[in-house]
Amino acid sequence: MSQLLDKTINILDIKYIRGPNMWCWVEVLEALIDIGELEEYPSDKIPGFYNRLVQALPSLVEHRCSYEERGGFLKRVEEGTWPVHIMEHLTLELQGLAGFAGGFGRARESTTLGIYKLIVATPHEEVTKQAIYFARDLLLALIQDREYDVQANIEFLKEMMDDLCLGPSTSCIVNAAKEKQIPHIRLSKGNLVQLGYGAKQKRIWTAETDQTSAIAETISRDKDLTKSLLSAVGVPIPYGELVDSSEHAWEVAQEIGLPVVVKPQDGNHGRGVFTNLRTKEEIFSAYEIAKPEGSGVLVEKFILGDEHRLLVVGDQLVAAAKGEECKVRGDGKHSILELIEIQINSDPRRGPTEDFPLNTVRIDSIAELELKSQGYTSASIPELEKEVLIQRNGNVAFDVTDLVHPSVAKKVVLAAKVVGLDIAGVDLVAKDISQPLEEQGAAIVEVNAGPGLLMHIKPAKGKPQPVGQAIVNHLFPLENNSRIPLIGVCGSKGATIVSEICAYFFKLSNYYVALSNRHGLSFNQRSVDKNGSSEWELGRRTLLNPLVEASVVESTAKGVLMQGIPYDFCSVGIVTDIDKTSFYPEQSIVEERQLFSLYRTQVDVVIPHGVAVINADETLAHEIAQISPAEVMYYGLDLSNPILVEFANQSGRSIISQKNQIILRQGNEQVYVFSLSDSEYLREDPQSHRLSYMMAAVGAAWAIGIPFQTIETGIETFFSEEVLA
Repeated sequence: MSQLLDKTINILDIKYIRGPNMWCWVEVLEALIDIGELEEYPSDKIPGFYNRLVQALPSLVEHRCSYEERGGFLKRVEEGTWPVHIMEHLTLELQGLAGFAGGFGRARESTTLGIYKLIVATPHEEVTKQAIYFARDLLLALIQDREYDVQANIEFLKEMMDDLCLGPSTSCIVNAAKEKQIPHIRLSKGNLVQLGYGAKQKRIWTAETDQTSAIAETISRDKDLTKSLLSAVGVPIPYGELVDSSEHAWEVAQEIGLPVVVKPQDGNHGRGVFTNLRTKEEIFSAYEIAKPEGSGVLVEKFILGDEHRLLVVGDQLVAAAKGEECKVRGDGKHSILELIEIQINSDPRRGPTEDFPLNTVRIDSIAELELKSQGYTSASIPELEKEVLIQRNGNVAFDVTDLVHPSVAKKVVLAAKVVGLDIAGVDLVAKDISQPLEEQGAAIVEVNAGPGLLMHIKPAKGKPQPVGQAIVNHLFPLENNSRIPLIGVCGSKGATIVSEICAYFFKLSNYYVALSNRHGLSFNQRSVDKNGSSEWELGRRTLLNPLVEASVVESTAKGVLMQGIPYDFCSVGIVTDIDKTSFYPEQSIVEERQLFSLYRTQVDVVIPHGVAVINADETLAHEIAQISPAEVMYYGLDLSNPILVEFANQSGRSIISQKNQIILRQGNEQVYVFSLSDSEYLREDPQSHRLSYMMAAVGAAWAIGIPFQTIETGIETFFSEEVLA
């Protein structure tokens, strides 16, 4: 073991690949790692390593690895595997235990002995970067038989994910969007997210959308105004008044009848809300605490029953949760404060973060007032079996969706509409949610904008409700209504001019079109950035603009290698020429098969009902076409090309050129013929590469569904100043 004590692992570089790439469809970090002399020490050569690894992270037994069976990775460790492969699985497991269920990872050799690439899926660049360093440190500790605090690493990563990643409410909406293949783009470090591309986009901010009006949100914050609007349409509410002093609060309480509720006029999250107040002293105290929590104070009639939160999305009630009172039972030995820890906070469902459906109970001003009304303080020791109420509300996390009476559902939907909210959390107090409100003296007490979703996603009891799906369906009621026509182009030659011709065809079809290529970024043929940003950023910006109705994005091989493709899927993917001699040795891309993996990314991201337009004269592109998830459309100048001949016999769509014409074919049948006689772009040299590039763009336009007459006009009138090889 002593010969291993001075061995180290150096992380030379970490690259963040932000879109689909040669490794997978998701964001990854690619680390370059030098294991030095540990190249000579696979895991089976290190005494006791296997047992220490299993003891440190027993959950690694779930990693299947190349054996595709439970325990497969540990079997590889037992047989002997190298440090970076182990780092891959340690990184994934640390992230998994911190809450990220992303299982993609790879370890690959580089062109230099002892230096490897580690590729892992990431929830956030900084989280995974830290996880890689933790994995390195843990691995060295296991190799050298040193103590290491794995749990501290996991807790640190959890905190990072809480700080840096989307919150659970936003995540549930984003995940629902992913299930429907609706793209998403995070627009800020917070929870502002764009769903959909270009002109089809919608925005969410937690449970608020771009359809949530400022007027409705302002109304919802004004509890008194909300109540007056609800009352006007027959929604049952508790009677109450705005008060301007503690004396006034007591006067109103006496008028409407005790007990009462005292709360801020425009507060939220239950802050400063006091219920079931019966004495002048309680009301005075509650007023003083509630006053700084809002712009005014309300005194309302106390409604007997349980607190409920009902979630309305659009015209539907989609979830309902019930609150339960929080109590302790005396044992004659422990104080109330101690009993809270023993009997309440010990519940594994309680915790300080959003990972827990129930909050940790603390003695705040509301709890102190509640205890005082019962003759206790937090230091009191209640007698044996004596129940002491700690909280009346704040525990709304018990699902009752299936119990809601139809008339109650109609009332809460009406309440949301009266306020004007497309997504609303409606608070009501009722003894029995399965009965009409009027029959039990129940009432709606608040209508809230931006409601929390955690109680419905992860209830303390009952089944989770598909609230994310409900919100996504509300925003995108029609199928395939989140994407604009998007053409992706990749190739070692010609991709730039092909992208320009495609954008020109879109423009002639009256689309507001965005174009991103080697020349920069333009919107509707107006240049806005001439290579001032990275290739990935330029491509992403075509999808952020809410005016954009169609987009064309060129991705270079190096761009895909370094940052990935800036979108998840495209309607049409074009692969032009592939230079089999153009490698990237600095990135360890030195073989033709690696170029295959690189360029195939453009075809991998074609949506299943889309089209891959492939150069039939390019043998490597033809191989890529064989693994296309979408329809393949070939184009080629060589009519004797066996690929085109066979494809025609299979009734595939193809684009060929003959007698100064571009011919669209379905199988061996001509679909349309374009004359090239009047083409300004092709007039000087009709048989050059220019013709091939025009055919690729024509194929993309055909695949998108641009009318043939428009394509014909485009062929005749397109002209570029670009000097082509």
